[in-house]
Amino acid sequence: MLRKLTIYLMTLTFLWTATACGSPTPETPVNAPANPAANRNVNTVRPAPNNNLAQGQYPVQQATYDDSDGEYSLMLLNTPPGSTPVYRTTDLQMARLTEEEISAGKKSYLSLDNNKASLHLTEDFKIEYVHNVTETVNNSQTGQQEMVVVRQQSGFWAPFAGALAGQAIGSLLFTPRYYMPPLYQPGIMTGYGGYGNTYVQAVNQYQTRYQAPPAAVRNREVLRTTGRLRSPSSNVPARRPAQPGANRSTGSGYGGSNLRRSQPGQNQNRRSPSFGSGRSSRQPSRNRSFGSGRRR
Repeated sequence: MLRKLTIYLMTLTFLWTATACGSPTPETPVNAPANPAANRNVNTVRPAPNNNLAQGQYPVQQATYDDSDGEYSLMLLNTPPGSTPVYRTTDLQMARLTEEEISAGKKSYLSLDNNKASLHLTEDFKIEYVHNVTETVNNSQTGQQEMVVVRQQSGFWAPFAGALAGQAIGSLLFTPRYYMPPLYQPGIMTGYGGYGNTYVQAVNQYQTRYQAPPAAVRNREVLRTTGRLRSPSSNVPARRPAQPGANRSTGSGYGGSNLRRSQPGQNQNRRSPSFGSGRSSRQPSRNRSFGSGRRR
C-alpha cells in the first residue's frame, strides 16, 4: 500500500513539473517596438531644408548659382530665430524690383508665398556664378566613360543689368519668371540665356538660342563629381580658405569668393551690353569691384 502511494505521488509530481515547464512564456508582440522611444519618428516625414521659413519677404545679402545642378544658395537677413539664414532651391523665379519699390528704398529680397519662392532684384545685383569645368574620362574600374568635374571657376551674373523698361521685355521684368543664365563667360555676365513662365519654357528658349541644353540640365543628367570639389555628404560646395584681399562676391552684401578664377584675357574697359545679350564685361585690373578677375 505504501509503495502504491509513493508511486502515485511521484507520478503527480512528474506531471506537475512537466506542465509547469511546458507553459508558454508571455512574449512581446511581433509588431511592438523593443524601444518605442527609438522608433517614435520612423514614419515622420522630415521637412525639406528650405521649408522651415515662414511665408514673407527676406532681404537677400548674397546669392550663388551652381551650374552643376542649377541650385541657388541665398544668404538671407531677418530670418526667424531657429531658422537657417541660407535658403537653397533649384526652383526659383526672378523679377526686377518695380519703380515703386526702388523709390521706396527697397533692396533685393526673397519672397515666399504659398511655398513659392521668387527673387526680386535690383538692376545691379550680381549673383555669384559657380561654373564647373568638366571632362570625359575613362573609369578604370568599369571601363566606361563618364563626365567628371576637374575644377571650378567663379564669375558673376547680373540678370537685370542694362535692362530698360522701354524694351520689348520691359513689361515682363517685374513679374516673376524662370530665367536661365547666359552661356558662361569669365567676368560679369548680363541678361539671360532663356526665360519663360515655366522652367521647361526657359530651358527650351536657351536651347533654341545656343543649340545646346543649359549646363545645369546637362550636368544633372550625366555628371559624376569627383575629388572634394563637391562632396556627396554635404549640401555646401567645398571651397578653399579665403585669401587675404579676396574679392567680395555679391551685389548688395558680402562673402568671399574662393573658387578658382578663370584665366582672364587682356582687361579692357567695355560698355555694358543691353539686357539679354549674355555677354561679359570686365573692369580694369586696378578696380577691385565685382567681377574683377585675378590670376591665381
